[in-house]
Amino acid sequence: MKKIILLLFVLYIAAVSGQGKRFFESGVAELKNPVEKINLTYIHQIPLVKVWINNKSYQFIFDTGAPTVISTEIYNELNLKKKYRTKVGDSQKNKQKQIFTKLPEMKVDNIIFTNIGAIVIDLKSPEFGCMKIDGIVGANQMAKLFWRINYSENLIEATNDFNNFSTEGYETIFGFKPKSQKTPVIESEILGRNIDLMFDTGFTGKIKISENNYDPKNEKIKFVEMYGANSVGAFGAGKPISSYIFKVDDIMVEGQKFENEIIMTGNSNLIGNEFFERFKFILDWENNKIYMQRIKNNPVKLESFGFGYRFIDLKAVVVMVFREKDFPLKTDDIILSINNVSFENLNEESSCHYFLNRVEKETDSIDIKVKRDGKVLDFKLDKKEYLK
Repeated sequence: MKKIILLLFVLYIAAVSGQGKRFFESGVAELKNPVEKINLTYIHQIPLVKVWINNKSYQFIFDTGAPTVISTEIYNELNLKKKYRTKVGDSQKNKQKQIFTKLPEMKVDNIIFTNIGAIVIDLKSPEFGCMKIDGIVGANQMAKLFWRINYSENLIEATNDFNNFSTEGYETIFGFKPKSQKTPVIESEILGRNIDLMFDTGFTGKIKISENNYDPKNEKIKFVEMYGANSVGAFGAGKPISSYIFKVDDIMVEGQKFENEIIMTGNSNLIGNEFFERFKFILDWENNKIYMQRIKNNPVKLESFGFGYRFIDLKAVVVMVFREKDFPLKTDDIILSINNVSFENLNEESSCHYFLNRVEKETDSIDIKVKRDGKVLDFKLDKKEYLK
């Protein structure tokens, strides 16, 4: 598992009403070639693609955990019509009323999508702004085609004929049930509980289960307790909560065993990119199957300085800490510097730079200066390996 330094992105958008289900059936896809290759940028464990709308390029997340989304700016620029408006929820249980519209045309390389149902969302959190994210290519749009994804090669391929993809060597096959917006849901068994996991390429982590599916009093399971907001959703970060990271000998996903997995708790049941990047995989909405071929074995390791921070109002704010004896940082501490790199007097450009290029990323020890209740405090932190 990667170091818990960056907050996890979880761009799942909750299922909507029956009206929404019919809405997300709309649209068609047209290909110029039997198999279209799409350039993928896989950065910070988020898959990004370039799209063209009205002859203008945008950057979208390729996200099975959400329906197609366009920014408010795109909606206004194209003068699109509102089909209806209703509440939708994100992974952090935040809810907002959003406009539903039809996007007349979107090009993803040589694929032309027409009349795709889309939700209009104001993507203005600092994280989305820094990564220049304008929208989401969502599950309802993907379901029009078959897709083969390989993060390690920064490649997505699409076809409208499944026979164009060979499944030889794809030893792992997950069946799934699609939600109303077509998000795949797969069955798992974790700690003796049956848990439906959303197959979510908008989730940067490995496996997350809701807090009611985990009992920290289980003395057989070694865990780390955290407090704060450990992920960011479509409408921002969630409320601070206690959450846990634990390691299990094995879990079952669609009847297949996976060993020595590290799992965290939160507001949703998800399986994400830190799991998927070990495979190349094919998405088949016609038969509701996901084919996976292992291409690498990542070591199961949890390393961290014990905290996470976000850039809020041009300040670096501690938003999550590991709860361990004598840990010096607290949530809401304002970070003034890390290893003598100042976080004071930031502007949008510099805060985005330090969000995307973490000072502490390539080091095993940091000197950190924080402000708390008007006092300036200095600490030295060493990176630790947990759950060994």
